[in-house]
Amino acid sequence: MKNAPSTAEALIEGLIAYGVDTVFGIPGVHTLQLYDAMARASIRHVGIRHEQAGVFMADGYARATGQPGVACLITGPGLLNAATAIGQAYSDSVPVLVLTTLNPMDGGGLSRGRLHEIGDQRATVAPITRLTRTVQSPEEVDEVLAACFRHLTLERPRPIVLQVPLDVAERRGGRGAWPRRPAERAHPAPRQVAEAAALIQAARLPVVVLGGGCVDAAPAARDFVARTGAVAFTTIAGKGVLPQDHPNHAGSILTFSGAHALLGEADLVIAIGTELAENDIWAERLEIPGKIIRVDLDPDQLDRDFPAEIAILADAGATMAALAEALPEGRPAPAERVQELRRAHRAATIPLEHKHEKVLGALRAALPEEGMVFSDMTMIAYSGNSRYPTDQPRTWFHPAGFGTLGYALPAAIGAKLAKPQTPVVALIGDGGIQFTLAELGTAREENLPLPILLWNNRSLGQIALGMRNRSIEELAVHPFTPEFGAIAQAYGCRHVRPGSAAELTAALIEAARADGPTIIEVREDDNWLEAA
Repeated sequence: MKNAPSTAEALIEGLIAYGVDTVFGIPGVHTLQLYDAMARASIRHVGIRHEQAGVFMADGYARATGQPGVACLITGPGLLNAATAIGQAYSDSVPVLVLTTLNPMDGGGLSRGRLHEIGDQRATVAPITRLTRTVQSPEEVDEVLAACFRHLTLERPRPIVLQVPLDVAERRGGRGAWPRRPAERAHPAPRQVAEAAALIQAARLPVVVLGGGCVDAAPAARDFVARTGAVAFTTIAGKGVLPQDHPNHAGSILTFSGAHALLGEADLVIAIGTELAENDIWAERLEIPGKIIRVDLDPDQLDRDFPAEIAILADAGATMAALAEALPEGRPAPAERVQELRRAHRAATIPLEHKHEKVLGALRAALPEEGMVFSDMTMIAYSGNSRYPTDQPRTWFHPAGFGTLGYALPAAIGAKLAKPQTPVVALIGDGGIQFTLAELGTAREENLPLPILLWNNRSLGQIALGMRNRSIEELAVHPFTPEFGAIAQAYGCRHVRPGSAAELTAALIEAARADGPTIIEVREDDNWLEAA
């Protein structure tokens, strides 16, 4: 047993064997064995300033690549600091693996006043994880990692927390981890495909809703939608699955009342890889009186809120490919209805959204097709969810489900580290950036050419608007706003204040080539945003 790997060594080597190349974390006294193993292994470690941001980085890495992102955190406060970010990954179906430690098993779960102690650490994160597992011995590492990656790749992806007690981490034994050959996700039953195809062919006014479960199946989605003759919508997470000019595509406008009306009129709604959640529709509940076909990897989604006529528990891409093959060609696109929806949505634009569109247009002009934008909970991002144009999936990312402030900066850092050749932009507000501002240090340390497009309205603008609409005193929504140029200088970053849309585009392009991050500040009251 002397030459056998320790549990910590087996875990790190096992992660590498499963294709993990980057871990985000902060070393602590409870993770020394794991860090010793990382220091001697062929894996990159990225030092972070706060555990929440570390899991946001792992989230950004996962969204950019489709592969699990990994963070390493200490017992107790480290894991609890990251709970918000774990909840975001859970809500948005992101494959994140959090490796953390646990006080020695000889404590028997009793409170003994040990450092970082929690009586039941697993219980603190169980509601926001797919799986929370404790490694009991070095011999378990192989099976535990196999279970983790099976859940992360075969099912609806959601975060996993893997705990290692301190005394187990240093114990030697076992044979390390041997990666399993990945299985395929479930394919639809031929009988259900035939039944669904018959319903689609018979529908007078079919509507398709494509969610985040479709992001890796864009070609199948485009072919399938074209054969349905349906009006198609993409959710925020599904943005880019259909290109802007697809003749069936009305856009990512499910929050628009015109889209709600159409869903109420449709005699068939086909929902694929989507919860039809409140955050996508921004309404308490949709009225869908017609029949529904639902396709999802999560069995809980197949009959939740909207009972399905046909419920298909299968991979979105495989199902859409099978349905496209079962449907005849030649059904015309509902071009007139699509254009009517687009015109009505455009007509509903308010003055502030016109300002947002100028900034979003300059951003679009600065990025290649594959360029990625990680947005925050900020008013310009809410406009961008429907108004930022993109023709590719995995290019617009928004923390829609949990709605966490401070997401964009660390998530963009994770994505840029994952895809160094792809331009990545963080789109964030003056309130949100102060949640994870310290990660400018991480971006500077890694010399990341990261444009940080800062929308500064010197307030928590959406909440202030909500207070005004309800005649509530605007309490605590206009906090002190720091001087971001001075903050940028303190972190060794660049700071730019563009004076026009053209200058903004040029600044974004230059920042994507710079030696380090750049804060590009646009203020809501800038004169150039007022110009016609």
